[in-house]
Amino acid sequence: MNSLLDDTGSRARHFPGLSRIGALIADPGRAAMLWSLMDGTARPAGELTMIAGLSPSAASGHLARLTEGGLLALEVSGRHRYYRIATPDIAAAIEALANLARASAPQRAPERPPSAVPVEMRFARTCYDHLAGELAVQIFDRMIARNWLAAADEPSQTQTHGPAALDATPEGAQAFAELGIDLKAERARRRRFACTCIDWSERRPHLGGALGAAFLEACESHGWIEPTAKRRVLRVTPAGHRHFEDFLAARRAQ
Repeated sequence: MNSLLDDTGSRARHFPGLSRIGALIADPGRAAMLWSLMDGTARPAGELTMIAGLSPSAASGHLARLTEGGLLALEVSGRHRYYRIATPDIAAAIEALANLARASAPQRAPERPPSAVPVEMRFARTCYDHLAGELAVQIFDRMIARNWLAAADEPSQTQTHGPAALDATPEGAQAFAELGIDLKAERARRRRFACTCIDWSERRPHLGGALGAAFLEACESHGWIEPTAKRRVLRVTPAGHRHFEDFLAARRAQ
């Protein structure tokens, strides 16, 4: 009996902060604040208060808990306090939880339930700091087909759980360089270089990590994609439609 208790206690100590993180995210007001920051920008406390539908005093307490818990980072500019998601890994975890919530939602048989993703967000949007949506999934598929990306050499990596680490192939390194992406600089960042990220609306992977962020930045600098007034929603420009149609054409022809 004692050995069983000891074994149970040992397992519990492996994840001492899991329940704490779960409690932080579980509150609807705090969850609303976190989700509103998934476009990668910092937002003032007042805006987050309105998004969460809370009183200023209640919102202040929630923001303090999220900051102390390491989920949010605080930036002070004069009299203003701005909050953002603390790290890209935390943003990836929030996106993964959104996927889990959608996948575990009750299903109505035999009809497929309507998508919980707003129509304007389905084609192109941000996932923290990288491209997401139908377009992102199609581009990722084409990058794999063109041998731009391959699984990273990580023996300990579990392919069936969590994001899969990726690396640029020689062909990919040349292609990304032609887009103006400095792979050496992206590898030097204090975050995962490249990885899969399961798309919230498509339920298939798109490109995440530092390389995913750099790719979105390159698309914006080339004038193919631009932000809109709606949070997280991106617009593909006419030049972008032509570019992506050409990029994806070979896949459709196969």
